[in-house]
Amino acid sequence: MIQPLNVTILGSTGSIGQSTLDVINRHPDRYKVFALSAQSRIESLLEQSITFEPKVVVVPNDEARNKFTALWPTNLKSPEIKVGTQALCDVASDSGCNVVMAAIVGAAGLPSALAAARAGKRVLLANKEALVAAGSLFMAAIRENGAELLPIDSEHNAIFQCLPHDGRASAPNGSAPGVKRLILTASGGPFRTRRISELGSVTPEEACAHPNWSMGKKISVDSATMLNKGLEVIEAHWLFAMPADRINVLIHPQSVVHSMVEYEDGSVLAQLGQPDMRTPIAYGLAFPDRIVSGVGMLDLARAGRLDFSDPDYDQFPCLKLSFDALRAGQGACIALNAANEIAVDAFLNRRIRYLDIAKVIDLTLSNSVIESDLNFNSLEDVLEADQAARKYADEVITSKLNKA
Repeated sequence: MIQPLNVTILGSTGSIGQSTLDVINRHPDRYKVFALSAQSRIESLLEQSITFEPKVVVVPNDEARNKFTALWPTNLKSPEIKVGTQALCDVASDSGCNVVMAAIVGAAGLPSALAAARAGKRVLLANKEALVAAGSLFMAAIRENGAELLPIDSEHNAIFQCLPHDGRASAPNGSAPGVKRLILTASGGPFRTRRISELGSVTPEEACAHPNWSMGKKISVDSATMLNKGLEVIEAHWLFAMPADRINVLIHPQSVVHSMVEYEDGSVLAQLGQPDMRTPIAYGLAFPDRIVSGVGMLDLARAGRLDFSDPDYDQFPCLKLSFDALRAGQGACIALNAANEIAVDAFLNRRIRYLDIAKVIDLTLSNSVIESDLNFNSLEDVLEADQAARKYADEVITSKLNKA
């Protein structure tokens, strides 16, 4: 009898975490939950823990631990409760787990994702910042420690499925032979058909209303600005050892073709499916096998048509800024991501307007906020640069934005 794999889900109460648990619940013979973590949704974490019986849960502080403890049913055995960032790293590297779903949003998820890589785990990467901010460091950790890396973003998962591999998800030393370019598809978000001149009064609620995907607020805004796609371009560079000029983006509003790989002989391989994150999650959990994900079958006849168009960089300046950052180097990528997180948070809290998000990023990238002599050979270097960029972006919002 095959022993079930023990899975740690970092960020279990978010959309990716919930979808991961849904897939696991369909295969109790293959997977067991080792650890769960949450930042703020402690009641949801409690419900998940009662259902899936993890050995460990991780919460951000003592207040959250006390709340979890107070709500826990007295007739059930409680999981071990750990607190803080170091606890996330500890469960990610614990010998008791085989697979780590890295689904914590933002730079906060970087240390634990890196800890999982250094511990040689199978890392299901749904955290963009691990590659955007620390691509060279993270990929080196995967290679040097014999870890496996399965991208969970639907676009990168699609590309991975269309590339040749030997049944093991190892970090590449160079781009796959015969590959001409990678083509990332993008829905275009809620403002695909609206001119940039019409977006000055956009509200957070409008920006979060994605037409195809159900996601958290931050990533929904990133999809609206297409900064999310820009981060994916940077991710693709690291995941598949592909230079910026061989990565393309196509607007595809139906979100049926998740991405494509073009080969030197003119062949183009595409991965198609319903816009449901359980498909890439199931692929990552079971690779190289295929398992039931709970996603319905794709009916192309009902879909009727598939449309594609080139992105308008004037309409989506954040996408252009992302390509610029990738070409400029890792320091610029760190600044891009950090400034965006600060700007999106300010927009969601109505401190700035929607169109100001790109302005904050542009002004941050245009100024030397990161020490030029940093080599980013350590997590400390990356986090130092991240904090410098965040500080500058916040200064832009509070004192310089109106003068831009």
